Amino acid sequence: MSAPGRSRHANTPDGRGGASWWRVMCLTGVDYFSTLGYQPAIAALAAGVLSPIATLVLVLVTLFGALPVYRQVAKESPHGEGSIAMLERLLPWWGGKLLVLVLLGFAATDFMITITLSAADATAHIVENPFVPAWLDGMEVPLTLFLVALLGAVFLKGFRGAISIAVVLVGAFLALNAVVLVAAFADVVAHPVVVDDWLGALTAAHGDPVAAIAIALLVFPRLALGLSGFETGVAVMPQIRGAAGDTEERPTGRIRGARRLLTAAALTMSVFLLGSGLVTTLLIPQEEFLPGGAANGRALAYLAHALLGEGFGTLYDTATVLILWFAGASAMAGLLNLVPRYLPRYGMAPRWASATRPLVIVFTAIAFLITIVFEADVDAQSGAYATGVLVLITSASIAVALSARRRHRPGAAIGFAVIAAVFLATTIVNVVERPDGVRIAGLFILGIVTVSLLSRVPRSFQLRARSVTFDERALSFIRHDAERHRAVRVVAKEPGSGTATEFAEKLRNERRFNGIPSTAHVIFLQVHIGDSSDFEEDLVVVGEEHDGYRIVHVRGGSVPNAIAAVLLAIRDETGVVPDVYFEWNEGNPASNMLRFLVFGTGEIAPVTREVLRRAEPRRGLRPDVHVG
Repeated sequence: MSAPGRSRHANTPDGRGGASWWRVMCLTGVDYFSTLGYQPAIAALAAGVLSPIATLVLVLVTLFGALPVYRQVAKESPHGEGSIAMLERLLPWWGGKLLVLVLLGFAATDFMITITLSAADATAHIVENPFVPAWLDGMEVPLTLFLVALLGAVFLKGFRGAISIAVVLVGAFLALNAVVLVAAFADVVAHPVVVDDWLGALTAAHGDPVAAIAIALLVFPRLALGLSGFETGVAVMPQIRGAAGDTEERPTGRIRGARRLLTAAALTMSVFLLGSGLVTTLLIPQEEFLPGGAANGRALAYLAHALLGEGFGTLYDTATVLILWFAGASAMAGLLNLVPRYLPRYGMAPRWASATRPLVIVFTAIAFLITIVFEADVDAQSGAYATGVLVLITSASIAVALSARRRHRPGAAIGFAVIAAVFLATTIVNVVERPDGVRIAGLFILGIVTVSLLSRVPRSFQLRARSVTFDERALSFIRHDAERHRAVRVVAKEPGSGTATEFAEKLRNERRFNGIPSTAHVIFLQVHIGDSSDFEEDLVVVGEEHDGYRIVHVRGGSVPNAIAAVLLAIRDETGVVPDVYFEWNEGNPASNMLRFLVFGTGEIAPVTREVLRRAEPRRGLRPDVHVG
């Protein structure tokens, strides 16, 4: 039991732990920046000679759409909950919970495909390297499965020092990419004819500039992989070192660091995307981007080998393989952070879901299945990846727009609503063109909802209270009866009009049907139903005296569970095992059980006894339930 009037969470400075924002940026950067390994090739395959224009559209959407949205998400969700938690707060009761489960399905799609797609592209860089034995050609699926299994093994053993590893990988990868881009632009300057050839091909295929821009906009959904990393950037916020004066309630320094992280990452990625989109289009023949081509899924690696030699190309391949593999590690860490954050709090996760190793085994098995189904093909998985990314960004845009409207900021609300509409339209186009992403997300959603419901029903009979706090008046009631009479008798009463006549009639019935002695003191307990979709809660018991009747009030999501928690807290506080008195409820038992599961009411007395029985197996220490 918590002490009266004391907060459960102390205000501790947030600035004492964590790392600098730029170091944490590298942790999210292994996901975000690693897309350079395959994004230019996917853009060229999707847009052809329009790839640089389509990439420019992607950059504009990144800087003027996704970045403002997630800078606001960082401000309103500074503890790593992300946009999903913002929407949960905006939608009460079961609607918010169901929406979270659906978004978790899309988030799982995003993170799982990050693991499998990154591993598949890492395999492509291995197989295409000229120094690799020829017999590995055609072994893409086994190699990808090996990389996924290696990732799972690392997490089973323990994953420490992730930020330090990420800093080295990101620094090396970006430096090597910068070298490739400088060499590529130098080659373009040395051979300006490639620019003329590209402009000629562009004019021949798309003579009308307006039509060309329209086509670039239409292919933008296929390039949405270049937007990955924003949700991860918010998720890693707790790793950022805040300012000395930060508190858990107002982590101003952490928010400032997260905004710098998001901005720096977006600007850096924009520069590399624009440069890579241009040089790969100018210098690589279009047929090389097709499935089976030397640049398919590895455009910058193709240039590294062609322009800087096989030795440098092999070094580039090695760095790319490592960062792509580590991007899977970032996604696995995101999954291990996401699932325990929501499902256990909803009572919608098996007990083993709070342990890391069982979750790692489950996620690794799912990654195996996805790899086999898609045959380790980067292009085939890009649609599902884009779907997960776009749905999360769309939901974040909607959450920020609704939040601005609630805060009476009409200008910001309109701006974010426009951004949300753009991402929503993009998502719809992507789903229509590549429905496999929705199918995969649908399977994840179905699995999450099924497991959640199967877990919630048996766990409904558990104690849900994390803590029970009595105010001074309530404490005086229970201590008085325990010390003076060595008995604490609690009468459970539904909240009503609160008149003296009502309490007198209730007490008369309980004395008559439950045999409470006429001289015995009683305490009325009224549970005011809160959000029944919540599972874990902190109960606050408030006492009052009304017309000579002593009453304690508590607000909880489930009446039987709240009563059981209060009774056990009374026992622990006083050392006296209390008795509780009920009247039988009317109604069909089946409908009462459904009301309990959904609304937290129903047949109160027998459910309260069952909760107490499971919480306290020792009969002599268990509060007695009397029903008349």
